[in-house]
Amino acid sequence: MRASEALRAPAKLNLTLEVLGRRSDGLHGLRSVMVPISLADELRVARGDASFRFTCDVPALQNDNLVTRAFAALPLADRNFEIFLEKRIPTGAGMGGGSSDAAAVLLAAGRGVFGELPALDYLQAARSLGSDVPFFLVETAALVEGVGERVTALGPVPPWHVVIVKPPIEISTAWAYATIDEIERPTRPRNASVSVQMAQAIQRADFLSAASLLQNDFQNALSSAGEIRRALDALDKAGAAHTLLTGSGSCVYALCESPSEADRVASRLDLEPGYASYTAAFWNGEAWRSAA
Repeated sequence: MRASEALRAPAKLNLTLEVLGRRSDGLHGLRSVMVPISLADELRVARGDASFRFTCDVPALQNDNLVTRAFAALPLADRNFEIFLEKRIPTGAGMGGGSSDAAAVLLAAGRGVFGELPALDYLQAARSLGSDVPFFLVETAALVEGVGERVTALGPVPPWHVVIVKPPIEISTAWAYATIDEIERPTRPRNASVSVQMAQAIQRADFLSAASLLQNDFQNALSSAGEIRRALDALDKAGAAHTLLTGSGSCVYALCESPSEADRVASRLDLEPGYASYTAAFWNGEAWRSAA
């Protein structure tokens, strides 16, 4: 490897999120269209002098980080590496930052950054690390089903943009699912799934259809969180036409067809102290960029 390698770990947004019934193993089935965006963490890998060493610019994330767990999953004889994580994706936000960091380590291993490895089932390794990790291996938008293990890549993503608002709260995924379980929700056969329709709209680059299909089952369930409501209201007042919660929160976003529309919404945001905003574009990995 070179003296050091920089790895990109993009955030994700859920364009749809259907929470299906609880399975016999206690997990919830889901259907979701997820898309990676240009807001990304950066990992820098370098040769170390002794055993593996991980550092992060956010001290609270130093211990039991998914980066260390992903590295531990690699069948390496030589573990003399250092990884530094520069955190740019907000935590507790529904944007998959930790899962993307783990996937970046697996993808780097597949490219030979850590040297030659014995055969490794990267998908199984990803599944063992977390339900969102398999999605990040495809490096483009995907229809995600099951408990995150069934991932269908959708090809190059359209050049759309988003404006994201992060409220000053973090949402516990366990609490979010417990809350949604208290609400009676209709069954949704796959042939009537909004996620399948969204996947088709993304492949056609049909912005108006995609905007009309935005849906997240958690949004109404978590409406009791005033900070989320205020974030959505701020986007609405800034002129955003298509807004949604991502994941189980707490980030919300506005979907925009062009960079000028995103810039206009971002410039009009009037946020209370403690709220943060980001502007980003849909993101393709290298293989998909060359195919676009």
